[in-house]
Amino acid sequence: MNALSFSALSLMTIFGCSNADSSRQADESWQVLFDGKSLDGWHAYGKPHPGTAWVVEDSVLYLDASAKKAGASGGDLVTNQEYENFHLQLEWKISVNGNSGVIFYINEDADKYPETYSTGLEMQVLDNDGHPDGKIHKHRAGDLYDLIPCTRETVNPPGKWNKVDIISNKGHLELHLNGTKVVETTLWDADWKNLVSKSKFASMPGFSAFKKGRIALQDHGDDVWYRNIRIRKL
Repeated sequence: MNALSFSALSLMTIFGCSNADSSRQADESWQVLFDGKSLDGWHAYGKPHPGTAWVVEDSVLYLDASAKKAGASGGDLVTNQEYENFHLQLEWKISVNGNSGVIFYINEDADKYPETYSTGLEMQVLDNDGHPDGKIHKHRAGDLYDLIPCTRETVNPPGKWNKVDIISNKGHLELHLNGTKVVETTLWDADWKNLVSKSKFASMPGFSAFKKGRIALQDHGDDVWYRNIRIRKL
């Protein structure tokens, strides 16, 4: 070992900068939101506990639409914690003709705001070819629902997994679907307010008004699956 190699190794040892340490520190920066075993950390919007139609099977979080039709409770599944600047990762797959969504920046004053989307922004989860929303501009999978369409459609068909990254940091928002950035925008500035004013949310004074909030998985009455849900604060 030459002197330069020894010096570099010594600095790595002193400052804890080995590749293994860096990898471990990166993993520790993530908070697992779904442990693959339970619904700990989640509840139905406006209620203390998760709906019984949300079940865990084979490390996957699943909305059982048939159980809901048979009388099981559902409702949008919401995190117990709120998040401000964050990087959210998850995977989803949708049933044929299905609809769901990932909603964020939710203010859970259910008396004032009856739905998660009364305040929260949504990344659409959809069977583009089978659901009627697939025929509506800005309502397709990966779109920032009713606001900004995907620059490129990278969604996989029903029954196949899709990987999502939602990155929101100090007003800069990016939506990624299957490794491709499909939406990028700035929240809360004059252009954003103008965009909202031309959407279906124009009549909702609480929509996108909050810079910190909960995250929800939407119950739209269709079978949908989620897994590998984790978040890190930015």
